[in-house]
Parts: sequence; structure tokens; C-alpha cells
Amino acid sequence: MTDPLLVSLPGAALRDALLATEPLPENVDLIEWKLDGPPPTAPGQRIDIVVPPYMGASERLGALAGVPVRLVQSQSIGYDDVAATLPAGHVFANAASVQETSTAELALALVLAAQRGIPDFVRAAGEGRWAPARHASLADRRVLLLGYGGVGRAIEARLAPFEVELVRVATRARDDDTGRIHGIDELDDLLPTAEIVIVAVPLIPETTGLVDDRFLSALPDGALVVNIARGRVADTVAVLEHATRGRLRFATDVTDPEPLPTGHPLFDLPNVLISPHVGGASTAMMPRMARLLRDQIERMSRGDEPRNVVLRT
Repeated sequence: MTDPLLVSLPGAALRDALLATEPLPENVDLIEWKLDGPPPTAPGQRIDIVVPPYMGASERLGALAGVPVRLVQSQSIGYDDVAATLPAGHVFANAASVQETSTAELALALVLAAQRGIPDFVRAAGEGRWAPARHASLADRRVLLLGYGGVGRAIEARLAPFEVELVRVATRARDDDTGRIHGIDELDDLLPTAEIVIVAVPLIPETTGLVDDRFLSALPDGALVVNIARGRVADTVAVLEHATRGRLRFATDVTDPEPLPTGHPLFDLPNVLISPHVGGASTAMMPRMARLLRDQIERMSRGDEPRNVVLRT
């Protein structure tokens, strides 16, 4: 019999998903803790896996101070705000394999909606007007995919049937089985011919403010910029200036600040499509999160290293 494993979940939704397919091993005990106060355990009792809430997790990680935890398992891919708030002595894993599918779906939805004029049709229908118009296709467009991690590769797979000319950009240049992956240092040469740019980079010091006035000024008139990365990857002032002039179009799932304040001028622009940071928020999330968590439980029960460890404090 292996040692008991104590797993803390933030709510019933993940518990239900975890138990939906088959029972957990008998040595696994589940507790509920939203990190909104002390843990519901005896002082000093070890928790093997803590899963923080999906939204606002970094603001609650301070509750882990002094709590012996073997693994903090995030429900998000990004962890740019974790190092500053995770107390010392913890191991943190991100949710690679969970969010990529839904985020890539939304990226494609934003591209298609912006290209085919869906917001214009929705506005016209809301006014009771029939307003046919011819818009640019996605087919035959030169699409620059900026960021080639898990989300970037998922976007590439979904773009494949749409007959685009895809230009892939990553941190460093290299070749793979399907061709060239350009380095981010080549952007000056790549941006002037890009008709659509999909931004899917992680938020790190090198990408903070990457989509600035210089970046946007290098794009041709009418280009579409889609951001499903993090709000701070883009300079909001520069985005607003180019959008207000009508020179560029934007579709973004993330903003800076976030949430975007009520009445912000970006909301009023017909060439800006905004979704409220819902890239991973679909019915695909919980089953995938449950699969990842079950795998982590099985690994730790065997004494193996957990997956997706990205930070140790």
C-alpha cells in the first residue's frame, strides 16, 4: 500500500471532472481549499498537490506560506506573475496540455470574425438592417504566427486547412520537418509583408511591450493584429493610436489594463474586436485539467517527478 496522497482542489467543478471517468486510487484523499484562508488541515500537515483557482490565482498564493506542499499545480499555461507571489520552498507546475486547444480555437475565431466582417454584420442585425459586404478572406493571406510554443503549434494545426501562407516566428531561428521557423530578431524584415499577425508569445521581459509603435508602424495598412498572449505584450497607447487612425485592425483576448475599464475608447472602435480573456474558458478545459491532475497524482504516487514543473522557489 502506497502512502496516502492529499490533494487540494479549488471547487466542485474540478472534483466532478476528476471523478467523472473512474474512481481515484484508495490512497488519494480530496479536500477543498480556494486559498482564501488557512488550509482545512491540521497545522503542519502536508498537502501533496494544491490546485489554486483558475482566475486570480497569483493573488492567493501567499496563503501557501508555511504550508508544506509537494506540488502547486496551476490551471493556466502562463506563470509570468507567479514568481513574485509564490512563497519560498514550493514547486510550481503549469497547465501545459490543458489550454492550448481552446486558446487556438479562439485565436482562429477572432481571425475569421475580423476577416469576414462578422462584427459589422452583428451590429447591422442589431439595428434590424440587411448589410451585405465583401470582406477579405483568410485564404491566401500571409499570416505571421509570433510564438511557437504549445499554443502556437495548436494554432498552426488549425490554420492548415485555410490555405494561408504561414510564417512562423520563435525565439530563435531553426528548421523543422515542415520548413523554416524564423527568429524573433527577423521581425523587421517580416512585418512589412504580414497581412495578419497572431501574437502567441509568453510574457517575459523580452516580450513585454513587444507590440509597440515601431512594431505596428512596420505593418502594411489594413493588417490585422490578433493577441491571445498577454495584455502587456502590447502597448495599449500604440494600439489605440493605430486603431483610431483606422490604419490597422485588431482582435484581442487580452488587454492592459485588464479588465479593460468600462468606457475605454478601444470598445468604441469598429476595427477593434475584444473578447474578455476567455481563451481557455470552454468545456474542453475541465476534462483536460482532470486528465493532467490524474496523471500528476499517479506520478507522485509512484514517486516519479511531476510534469510541467516551471518554477521552484
